Amino acid sequence: MDIRYWLFIIGNLIFMKKALFIDRDGTLIFETADEQIDSYEKLEFIPKVFRNMHFIAKNLSYELAMVTNQDGMGTAIFPEETFWPVHNKVLRAFEREGVVFDEIFIDRHFPHDNSSNRKPGIGMLGKYLDGSYDLANSFVIGDRVTDVQLAKNLGAKGILINDGSLANELQEKGLAEFCVLITNDWDEIYAKVAAPERTATVVRNTKETKISIELNLDGTGKGNISTGLGFFDHMLDQIARHSGVNLSIQVDGDLEVDEHHTIEDTGLALGEAFRLALGDKRGVERYGYCLPMDDCLAQVAIDFGGRPWIVWDAEFKREKVGDMPTEMFFHFFKSFSDTALANLNIQAEGTNEHHKIEGIFKALARAIKMAIRKDVFNFELPSTKGTL
Repeated sequence: MDIRYWLFIIGNLIFMKKALFIDRDGTLIFETADEQIDSYEKLEFIPKVFRNMHFIAKNLSYELAMVTNQDGMGTAIFPEETFWPVHNKVLRAFEREGVVFDEIFIDRHFPHDNSSNRKPGIGMLGKYLDGSYDLANSFVIGDRVTDVQLAKNLGAKGILINDGSLANELQEKGLAEFCVLITNDWDEIYAKVAAPERTATVVRNTKETKISIELNLDGTGKGNISTGLGFFDHMLDQIARHSGVNLSIQVDGDLEVDEHHTIEDTGLALGEAFRLALGDKRGVERYGYCLPMDDCLAQVAIDFGGRPWIVWDAEFKREKVGDMPTEMFFHFFKSFSDTALANLNIQAEGTNEHHKIEGIFKALARAIKMAIRKDVFNFELPSTKGTL
């Protein structure tokens, strides 16, 4: 397929906004026994919160929304004039660390009021439901089960600040699947929101093939491969196992005609999956390389630099290895390079054809493993151009 088509598609991708919905009491500052922070004497900040909120504001692209229930604020039991001085001091303290909340949502209702504005209700958060926010990759951070319920209601992911004692309650209320982290450590919270799972799903249907790919770059090397070509399955499984990604590839191709479409289209779809999962590539290594295998030396260098190119120096004398035509080896890697927008340099030498191509696939996997590694404290693009 013409590479200009893929460049057109990529150029028209819309990157949606993401948000962090952050509780106040018990999350940014300690909650008191009376659940009412109405004096300076009660104000105490959670350990490590300033450092990590600073990193979030500086390094990440989330909009920041404080969402807090303040039961009865403005009534006789919680006069408004006792709330605002402490609250404003909290905001000023974060502002001095470079953290400014884009929105602050405060609900004053009691639980028995059954207000849709009170967490876990989403009545105050309508602006985030207009389709312009990537809520599936946004987070709710709080110290109560209701914060995880809010994550579920928004279609976001929940982070629960807790020592694990609320885990059973999450299970009982059917909320465990919406909670991606339970911790009391803001360092762990930062690491989670800075490097959420880098995943992609690609479905590619043509008259010749039907392909479904699921990819998780931060997986454990699990592969679930079925292309109808046993040797091709074996090679693709090497990518999963030796790169550490989780990879599911299901292909229904016109093998009664030829292997060509199945192999080419799988390469195109797999390259697209890697491109999507890598996202903006901030903090990734970008480059990777090399592997020996028995009598063969396979060298694969990869650069997820945004420009497709392939150099191929590997000669095969057999017509097929297993049920895979050797003439399709180059074609697969060329297709992958085109849609991953990656530069590939592949060289292999040796006498055993099976070892040679398996060495190439394993070397590609190890190169990918190096190149996709991400440092959550480094958000520079690995390029002097300022773009990839």
